[in-house]
Amino acid sequence: MSNQSMKSQFLESLRSKQTGVRIFSVVLFVSVIAFVLYHGTKTPVMLTADGETTKIYTHATTVDELLTAQNIDYTKYDKVSPSLSTSIDSGMSIEWEQAKEVVISVDGNQSKVWTTENVVKNILEEANIEVTEHDLVSQSLDTEVGADNKIDIQKAFQLTLVDGKKERQVWSTSTTVANFLKQQEVQLGESDRVDKGLEEVITPNDKIAVVRVEKVTDVVEESVDFAIEKKNDSSLLKGKEKVVSEGKKGKVERTYSIVKENGKVVSKKLASEKVIKKPKTKVVSVGTKVVTANVSRSTEPSSGKEFYVTATAYTPNCAGCSGISAAGLNLRANPDMKVIAVDPNVIPLGTKVWVEGYGNAVAADTGGAIKGNKIDVLVPTTSKAKSWGRKKVRIKVLK
Repeated sequence: MSNQSMKSQFLESLRSKQTGVRIFSVVLFVSVIAFVLYHGTKTPVMLTADGETTKIYTHATTVDELLTAQNIDYTKYDKVSPSLSTSIDSGMSIEWEQAKEVVISVDGNQSKVWTTENVVKNILEEANIEVTEHDLVSQSLDTEVGADNKIDIQKAFQLTLVDGKKERQVWSTSTTVANFLKQQEVQLGESDRVDKGLEEVITPNDKIAVVRVEKVTDVVEESVDFAIEKKNDSSLLKGKEKVVSEGKKGKVERTYSIVKENGKVVSKKLASEKVIKKPKTKVVSVGTKVVTANVSRSTEPSSGKEFYVTATAYTPNCAGCSGISAAGLNLRANPDMKVIAVDPNVIPLGTKVWVEGYGNAVAADTGGAIKGNKIDVLVPTTSKAKSWGRKKVRIKVLK
């Protein structure tokens, strides 16, 4: 091939390469311009997703399109601000918070909720679950829910607690009597008891009674009655008694074991006793002397203490009379007996006497009006009593 031909081919090849370069440059230029134009028309926004904020550029026209473009798979429970239909504006801030599933158990009954809230109190409010100050919640209301996303609630109910003598209404979330007493800080003594079994399950409006049992020892000094010894005395009229020596009570120390329930004594047993002072026996003489009355008249005795008395008469059937004399004689059965009523301080009962105009008699009766130097003579009939009347007579006290 000639030099001229080779030169022509070289020039043609060079021109072809230059043309290709020019075309590539044009395509590159157009691509850069298109890229710049494409990205230059994007709208800048601030996107916060689950707490992390990123600045992005987008051609999306709504919040919904933006989230879709960012491959964010949101649900109806998620929190999006502003709303999905809101138009995109330059520089706007968009927040997306993904909802989580929280399990809430109320007295063992579980329910599931989707929420974007983190604080326990807010989660419960959103789920329309009301808790009171007496309810037991597994976590503090003001803290964030735990990593397991579970909230356990035990609802409180009201019941009556009787502790000894004190009764009050209380709230409880306990299931057994033992847990309830522990929750109420009720301590049981060694002898105390509860009216229900400690493992028994409590229910609303129950009444739990704690009986406070107290065992004490009481030492007291008590008096002991004296014995009475009676001895027959033939010098005393039958039916009469005379104290020979006064009795005196003794003293003993007794120890009692006492059981109290709620302050009231329910048991008192004598544990031991010790005599401190022995009692002194009272001795009494009992009269055995029987008085007899002589119904015959006799002449005036030659001896005896003599003095004058005012004499009246009465019958066995007089008003207020029992028919039995002070010395025990049956006057109604023996109305003709010679008996006089006397003041025992002047003429002792049982004394034999002679009465002027009446004869021998025995002092065997008394009377409310017979005081001092006065006597009342027994006659069988009212007419004889009236006939006797009231007169001063001479009397002799015989041996």
